[in-house]
Amino acid sequence: MSVPVSESAPPEESNLPDPIETEDDPRPVRRKGKRRSTSHLKLVPDTLEQREAVKVAAEEYARGLDKSRALNKNELEKHGRTLLDQMSLPEKFLGFAMVMIGNFFWKQQFLAIPFERRMLLLPHCLKHAEGCPAEYSEFGLDCERCGACSIADYKVRAEKLGYKVLVAEGSPVVLKIIVSGYIDGILGVACLNVLEKAIDKVLIAGVPSYAVPLHSGDCMNTTLDESWVWDVLDKYEPLPEKPTASYVPLMRASSQIFENDFERLLPRIRTKDAERASSPVAFTEKASYDWLANGGKRFRPFITLATWHAASGHEILTAGDPTPEIPDSVARVAMAIEAFHKASLVHDDIQDNDEFRYGRDTLHREHGTGQAINIGDHLIGLGYRLIHGTRDLDPVASIDIADSMSTAHIRLCDGQGAEMSWQQNPDWNITPLDALQIYSLKTSPAFEAALYSGLRLAGHELAHSDVVSNFCRHVGVAFQILNDLKDWLGDHDNKMKRGQDALALRPTVMLALALKDATAERRQELQQLLSGELNHLSEEARIDRLRMIFESCDVFDKAETLVQRSQERAEALVAEVEDERLRSLLQFFIETILARDEGPTPAEHLDPDSGDPPPAPQPVFVPLQLGGTN
Repeated sequence: MSVPVSESAPPEESNLPDPIETEDDPRPVRRKGKRRSTSHLKLVPDTLEQREAVKVAAEEYARGLDKSRALNKNELEKHGRTLLDQMSLPEKFLGFAMVMIGNFFWKQQFLAIPFERRMLLLPHCLKHAEGCPAEYSEFGLDCERCGACSIADYKVRAEKLGYKVLVAEGSPVVLKIIVSGYIDGILGVACLNVLEKAIDKVLIAGVPSYAVPLHSGDCMNTTLDESWVWDVLDKYEPLPEKPTASYVPLMRASSQIFENDFERLLPRIRTKDAERASSPVAFTEKASYDWLANGGKRFRPFITLATWHAASGHEILTAGDPTPEIPDSVARVAMAIEAFHKASLVHDDIQDNDEFRYGRDTLHREHGTGQAINIGDHLIGLGYRLIHGTRDLDPVASIDIADSMSTAHIRLCDGQGAEMSWQQNPDWNITPLDALQIYSLKTSPAFEAALYSGLRLAGHELAHSDVVSNFCRHVGVAFQILNDLKDWLGDHDNKMKRGQDALALRPTVMLALALKDATAERRQELQQLLSGELNHLSEEARIDRLRMIFESCDVFDKAETLVQRSQERAEALVAEVEDERLRSLLQFFIETILARDEGPTPAEHLDPDSGDPPPAPQPVFVPLQLGGTN
């Protein structure tokens, strides 16, 4: 749960750069940038009587809410605070109030979903801690019906009704199952912290969900109000009103392009015959098709499909709607976006000498650097074949889309090249604006090409405005800064160690902020730490000293302020879009791309005076990735 930060004038000492501002950009009202810890807002009332009172009040409150579209987190938080004020309850119950309001926003839609289209998500901490015979698989805890804990009670009944049951907190497989089309709604049991992280992103997407909070965040032998599970587990009621809008059907359409239609949309040439597939001349096509068809979140194709769908004036979809049919011309352009993106990843993995991608060896580890470069080049060729080989695509639109993608590719290479050039020959006079310029080049182009393509395919006038490029620039910059902040917390998806971007001598905005504001002594120490002069120190020691310098320059809070400014500028642009469908979609992109895995800020996480160790990593839904090569 994010905590709203009061609007105010910027502090006098603040001289942060605006994120690559132009005269055409609207200037939003500034807000203080520091993001507060929210752990104190996630307490559950101690007594059943008080919990029931909040539940009843939330049900009444939710009756007056507009259910035509999903609530975002800020809106839900505002409603939660209003409910607490009405009940004269303290702020510490904010998370609980938000969950209750969210439940009754979605309850009728959840109950209207057939049992066989629902998932029951249970936490492993309900298991009996001692002697549990169950083992973990890729789908969570493989629960046995031993009778030692309450998991089996819910599991047996739910499976008899037709539910899919998963025992795993926040596993990414949940979203994958939803997008794959197996379920339309979730009944989740978890602590408030996990509910926030795991379910928030499917709520944004418009997935009807009902959550039962655990009484505490303890990870062993915790308790819950069991009757609340039974209140909805075996209930089915037809929906009396129109459901809330959802992007899940379009997510499924994006997935099906690669799972069901891939071979038809991109026919093989050298590997179409089994007897020829193993020949040397067929190797590159075989490897390229495998790399393109498998792995990744396929968010860029989704952007193109969803934008085309909204810009074409199609009816707004809901979670239970069938997957819409997508014209082959639109599907091929969406696939081209993914081909260009995956080509950039192949080359980036070589440049960074990464070992794994999509849970498997990177291509240069599997086939060698030369072959990997060639496969990446082949993927670029496939991208242009997909665009120009589409017979039912208007030739002028085809040229415009190809031009957009080639421009995006060049800008991406410019940004990546600038980063590598800086690493090879560091310029210690780098400014925050210099770093933000690199961010804009590296991160925004792929997003912009995907968004533009959807608009151009639909013939929408917004394709020819500056809104798209400005919007993508602000969102891209904010995303990259968030990614840098995440590096200092430890990234559960790609980087397990904090501060790795700094040690790799990447020109991050946080480094630029530190160099700009550090004392001469601190600035010299920064250069020594990053140039190799202090390599006699352990990696952990160097990270700790870098962190200390960053903290002394207030770098983390300033970076948060830059994220907030960029997001506000993007939202201001969206507010000016007249097309309601596109306005809602662009806001969804902001909320999804800039979704945060809440937790302490880097400063709080590393506070030596806190007395508490940093929390253990939890598997959570990750934000849908944006663009660029990281």
